[in-house]
Amino acid sequence: MFKNIKHRKKIIIFGILAVVVLASIFFLIIFKKETIVPEEPVVAEENFDDEICSNTESLEVYTYKKTPVLWEQNNKFGLYIYAENRDFFEIAQNLINSSGGDWGYVLIPYNIKDNDFDKWYRVFEQLRNKHLIPIIQLWDLDPGQYVKQTNSAAQFLNQFIWPIRYKYISVYNEPNDAKFWKGKVNPEQYAVVLNYTIRVFKEEHPDFFILNGAFNVSASTNSTYMDSFDYMRRMNKEIPGIFEKLDGWASHPYPQPNFTGSPKATGRWSIRAYEEELDFLQNTFGVKKELPVFITETGWAHAEGYTYNSSYYPISVVSDYFKTAYEEVWLKDNRVRAVIPFTVRYNPPFDHFSWVNKDNVPYEHYEIIKRIDKIKGLPPTLEKESFIINPCN
Repeated sequence: MFKNIKHRKKIIIFGILAVVVLASIFFLIIFKKETIVPEEPVVAEENFDDEICSNTESLEVYTYKKTPVLWEQNNKFGLYIYAENRDFFEIAQNLINSSGGDWGYVLIPYNIKDNDFDKWYRVFEQLRNKHLIPIIQLWDLDPGQYVKQTNSAAQFLNQFIWPIRYKYISVYNEPNDAKFWKGKVNPEQYAVVLNYTIRVFKEEHPDFFILNGAFNVSASTNSTYMDSFDYMRRMNKEIPGIFEKLDGWASHPYPQPNFTGSPKATGRWSIRAYEEELDFLQNTFGVKKELPVFITETGWAHAEGYTYNSSYYPISVVSDYFKTAYEEVWLKDNRVRAVIPFTVRYNPPFDHFSWVNKDNVPYEHYEIIKRIDKIKGLPPTLEKESFIINPCN
């Protein structure tokens, strides 16, 4: 009997506990909306923000240095090369960036009808990698198609990543020579084309830097040539103020006669012919700009080549003349920004102007100029900037 009483007490106690538990569950269900639900969105939102704010990223952007258009440390040395030959870029680099130099110049002709993207992508990649500043010289325009061809060329050339901020364009070559203007000397037509080219390229990108097409400044008027000063007068009459629109002056000051003149000569037949041109621009047309000079062709022809030409100086004399020209004339003249001799290598009969032979072996004047002390140019090149992207900022 005692055991039965004890057993009943346990049942009563468990019953009471069961009631308490059930009552607690009931009250939790009744008050769930007021106690638990409002807190859940707050907790979830705080955890989500913490996850985002800890997930930052780095963005890399390439921009050009903010350097003036006429930067002070400028390597004037250059060489005339061609886009089609990959070896020429290294030959130029080894010459003009030697002996402490960096960021020298090259002139590269560009056929205005050439839309070979892969070729020119490779060209600009080499220019950047080898620290070469290009002057792109337009050629082979069909004057009757100048609007279409100029627009196309500006758009095409603006696609590429240029090695420095400023994009140098020389608007054709010696237009006062009929063979470079579709067989006819036409200063009025060239003035119109030059004026249109300046406008279109500047509209495409304001960093295009436009040079005239350098003239054959030593030529006299005949059935093939027009005196360059007469040519310029007719240009300015057709488009008044055309020369004031240029950013720089391209010049071809060859040592005449027969590419054998003295490096110390002056005047229109000398390596200082650009002085006569600048004076003419200022005194005849009232050009107020101090146009920097880019010598896009110059040089002495040497006797050595596929065949020996005794009407030219031997290479030893040419080497001495080039050394004198650089050290006593061009490097001392602050108006001169670049000196680009013609040419890296050319087929006969123009092989007498070549700086390397048919096997790419340098001539003596290449080695002489290579040893001249040069300046490490500091143009506005590409530089990388990094930005931290944080969605909480």
